[in-house]
Amino acid sequence: MEQPHVIVLFGATGDLARRKLLPGLLHLFEAQLLKDARIVGTSLDQLDTEGFVKLAREAVEEFSRPFDEDCWTDFASRLSYVNQSDGTQALAEAVAVAEKALAEECPDQEVRRLHYLSVPPKAALPVVHQLAEAGLVEHSRIIMEKPFGTDLASAQKLNARLHEVFSEDRIFRIDHFLGKEAAQNILAFRFANGLFEPIWNRNFIDHVQIDVPETLGLEMRAQFYESTGAFRDMVVTHLMQVLAFMAMEPPTSLAPGPISDEKLKVFRSMQPIEPHNVVRGQYAGYRELVEVDDVSDTETFIALKVEIDNWRWAGVPFFLRTGKKLAEGARIISIAFKEPPRTMFPQGSGVGAAGPDHLTFDLADQSRMSLSFYGKRPGPGMKLEKLSMQFATHETGSSKAVLEAYERLILDAMHGDHTLFTSAEGIETLWDVAHQLINDPPPVRAYAPGSWGPNAIHQLVAPHAWRLPFERAWRRPNPTAD
Repeated sequence: MEQPHVIVLFGATGDLARRKLLPGLLHLFEAQLLKDARIVGTSLDQLDTEGFVKLAREAVEEFSRPFDEDCWTDFASRLSYVNQSDGTQALAEAVAVAEKALAEECPDQEVRRLHYLSVPPKAALPVVHQLAEAGLVEHSRIIMEKPFGTDLASAQKLNARLHEVFSEDRIFRIDHFLGKEAAQNILAFRFANGLFEPIWNRNFIDHVQIDVPETLGLEMRAQFYESTGAFRDMVVTHLMQVLAFMAMEPPTSLAPGPISDEKLKVFRSMQPIEPHNVVRGQYAGYRELVEVDDVSDTETFIALKVEIDNWRWAGVPFFLRTGKKLAEGARIISIAFKEPPRTMFPQGSGVGAAGPDHLTFDLADQSRMSLSFYGKRPGPGMKLEKLSMQFATHETGSSKAVLEAYERLILDAMHGDHTLFTSAEGIETLWDVAHQLINDPPPVRAYAPGSWGPNAIHQLVAPHAWRLPFERAWRRPNPTAD
């Protein structure tokens, strides 16, 4: 850490805080990356500091990796709690106490504040105004969770009201997909290797798929989803951000400004998303959930074709797919290369039978990459088969140094690094690109839970085919002799 920090965690008793934020903060503390810090939790639940420490302990026991007991004791001593019902003055006093303790520990350093808003979208602006009333804006940065509006007008209004309190350079709109090792590995893979950047364009790449199916349903999130749907929940805030890493031009440096500039150029180059290039779906049984209308038109699944109208990508379709209650859970980017003529290979050799060569990035927590290609099968004659070279983070000597997505992003926000965060202009540009879809969405199509979505997705991607399910399995981390 460059400076000591007071981290104010709004929604400190919620699901995200329990599953990701509190375990993540403990891991950062254990890794000496959060040494000079105090954490002030606040929420609507009536707790005291002792109760919050107990909740945090239960959370890290359930969701954290193994941790040192002495480290936990030190970490727990840095936690405090304020009830939201106690008002802004109580919050201001709790932060002042934490700042005083840090000032005594680090007398020569300025104490900064990081406010993490792990709250529902409708509560975000009230929290921002609460921070202003409490005098907690100065020396502060703020992390906000998605969604960032529901259309262009709402996004512009939200950003305008945020900017009344916080300047853009102090707002961090979080997308945990970009905090994953695999997402950042795209930048390293593209720009650090002379092998791939020369072919990273329309002359060699046939199409790209960004596929994030999920097996979970919406039993616990139906009310939230009724106001968002899969497009607003996943595509604008996650899949489009990953697409920008995949498609952007080389930045002048890896500094936040140049990377944000190149991502924004990708968004500006996108063709408007037309409804006929979109398939919306809803899994059977969704309308039977509590708080869901009997004739709900909310999509729990969406697949779409995105076109980028610039010199690098003109004519290359980008296919995006995500949905709930699908056949399996995955997070992949799959780049399909154009196929060679193959005129010299005899009939029946097998070349072309398994589709084009693919480069695949797996965005799971343990990031993996795979390159598939044709090779000769050992033995007489010219018989070919698809082979695969794979790399996985857990196979490297530095795998223990991997930070989870939320851990990395919290650390970046404390450093003021916007590289992996979304800008106001970027979000507004994406909403503008999507205005036709939002104003005139195609009808939702039913699909069976456990499937890959509505049948219409195959017409959307034709003459190509969806890469999931894979034609081959990932190599196991510790293969056995059998």
